[in-house]
Amino acid sequence: MNPHPDTMPAVAYRTSLPIDDPASLEDLAQPVPEPGPHDLLVRVEAIAVNPVDYKVRQNADPGGAPRVLGWDAAGTVVAVGEQVTLFQPGDDVYYAGALDRPGANSRFHAVDERLVGPKPATLSFTEAAALPLTALTAWEGLFERLGLRHGDLGQTGTLLVTAAAGGVGSIATQLARTLTGLTVVGTASRPASVEFARRMGAHHVIDHHRPLVEQLADVAAGGIDHVFGTAGTDRNLAAYAEALNPFGQIVAIDDFDTLEIGALKAKSISFHWEFMYTRSMFRTPDQATQHRILAQVARLVDAGLITTTATRDLGPISAANLREAHRLLESGTAIGKTTLTGWAVEANARPAAGSARRV
Repeated sequence: MNPHPDTMPAVAYRTSLPIDDPASLEDLAQPVPEPGPHDLLVRVEAIAVNPVDYKVRQNADPGGAPRVLGWDAAGTVVAVGEQVTLFQPGDDVYYAGALDRPGANSRFHAVDERLVGPKPATLSFTEAAALPLTALTAWEGLFERLGLRHGDLGQTGTLLVTAAAGGVGSIATQLARTLTGLTVVGTASRPASVEFARRMGAHHVIDHHRPLVEQLADVAAGGIDHVFGTAGTDRNLAAYAEALNPFGQIVAIDDFDTLEIGALKAKSISFHWEFMYTRSMFRTPDQATQHRILAQVARLVDAGLITTTATRDLGPISAANLREAHRLLESGTAIGKTTLTGWAVEANARPAAGSARRV
């Protein structure tokens, strides 16, 4: 007896269009995927939206073939591949998945178990869906790229986190505040974002719309030692070079065309990239590191040391609600993470091209 339907509701795009165009994201019915050897088949209960969603939609035109976005999800395992060892049907999970596979804006989703963590028991699906992509990015940036020692509260110095009220900034601030002895300086510019950055654990908050060097001198008279750059790295590099102490470090996650990196030479400042999809895109032997990171984050959440960064839920997963989520992120005014929970009426989905496959 087949316990799963042959088709499922999904939200996809067929061509790159402005988000105010109703065709920019569409409700479709698609075949339920079959899990590969290392895959879990997850019944998706909640998702979160990240800048990567709208950047892919804007810049990767699928030429008419429907492409499903979505790289933050929480749900329940309903089937597993033959080589799966970490999970079993019935387990609640959360994950960000892989950029080069279909995303999780679908009722059922196939994902490699090595990229998946057990959902924090104390969080709802919605609260958990807000965390995976940003937590992985923040953890890898802080503890792998910058080489900070998690759990070493004796490690001192000053860390600057730009856009500390944003998705990555808010969890990077929490992790640094909880797992290191660093002084955390966040940037934010509006009263609501300043308050949120402080609530996430920033010791000091400065305005990223004003010159940074003078503000940093006021709150970190001894200079700063590390920068977690989530936005404006190219614009702010000269300020970082001035404010950082010799042998300081920068990790960046944002996008830009050029970077005047010569400004870092005199102080032997190190520059690092962080891209949490590197492991899955290149099938590195240590992909299961992301499973372990998400499991550790879940333990921190359940111990009350880390909190969800979910701030706004837009209702059921549908094309209309996802268009609103994309619009909000494109505006650059989002605080924390935007989520969607549950599914709109499934009968509204219309079939996409392609035959159904049985799971």
